[in-house]
Parts: sequence; structure tokens; C-alpha cells
Amino acid sequence: MAEVRFERWEGPEAAGQLDAFLPAYEEVYAEPPYCEGPRDVAEFIDHYGQQIRSRPGFRLVVAYGGGQVVGFGYGYRLPADTKWWANLLDPVCAEFGRETGVRTFAVIELAVRKPWRRRGVAAGLHARLLEGLAVERVTLTVRPEAEAAPARAAYAAWGYRTVGRSHPWPEAPVYDAMVLDLR
Repeated sequence: MAEVRFERWEGPEAAGQLDAFLPAYEEVYAEPPYCEGPRDVAEFIDHYGQQIRSRPGFRLVVAYGGGQVVGFGYGYRLPADTKWWANLLDPVCAEFGRETGVRTFAVIELAVRKPWRRRGVAAGLHARLLEGLAVERVTLTVRPEAEAAPARAAYAAWGYRTVGRSHPWPEAPVYDAMVLDLR
């Protein structure tokens, strides 16, 4: 395998990178359990643009290997008025769910193309996504164990713990919400 290099963009400068990593997104999310098609990809494109415009602290990292995109990850700081914790099926205490706009960074996507998995690419993406963040914690959601065992094992190895089950919108599956304490 070729050497992997990582590039990071902040805020609006990430908008110009969508075309570079979109083929990787389409490839990864066409696989089970996602089985996404053209409508899903169109929704992703729309949401990505909205997130860049409306989410402070937006950050994108893209991994390149062998002259192509092999993975990507992005996220942003949760705003004070976030509904992130309200999506949990079992409520958390008010202090845990309190956001300030700088307390928590949410990893929204972290994906690696199949030929590049289990080679440290996801760990590299994750490390560069979090590098230099001035937040207390990081959160993400992951599919149930049967559907996402490798991802869950990686998150646990990186120090994440499960804090509850999340159902972010009516058509969505139930995810596990995980948190990594940085302080």
C-alpha cells in the first residue's frame, strides 16, 4: 500500500473539497448496512453544504493514498442550542447535556474505503480531526454492534464510551451515542 497523507480544512474552505471525497463517500455508503443510493447521496451533499454554512468549528480531514482519496472525516462543535442530547432515548442529566458552543466536538462522518481499512487510516483521520481542538469532549454515533463491530472496536480502543442510544430523525436507525473525554 502507498503511504497515506492527510489534509485538513476549516470552516468555509472545506466546501471546495466535496468533489474530491464524494466518490469515496458514495463507495463506502453503498455498502451494507447503509446501502445508500442517489437520493441519499443528494441529501448528503445538501446536508454537507448546510453544515459548513451553519456549524461553527467545522473541520474536514481527507486521507490520500496512491493518488486517490482513501478516507475522510468531518465534524463541528455542538452549538449551545443543539438537539444532539435530546435525541437520546434515555435522557441524560442536564449538566451532561449542557452545551456552550465550545464544549463538545461532534464527529459526523469518519469513513475509509474498503481496500484501506485496518491500516491505521481511520486512526489517522480521527487524530487529525481532533488535533488542537479546545473542547472538553468529543461525541459520535455508531450503528449497533452487529452492523458496526470494527468501528465500535476502534472507538473503544481510542477511549470512547457509550452514553446512550440515539434516534436522530424518524427514518433513521437507532445509533449508540459515544463520548470521548479529553480533559
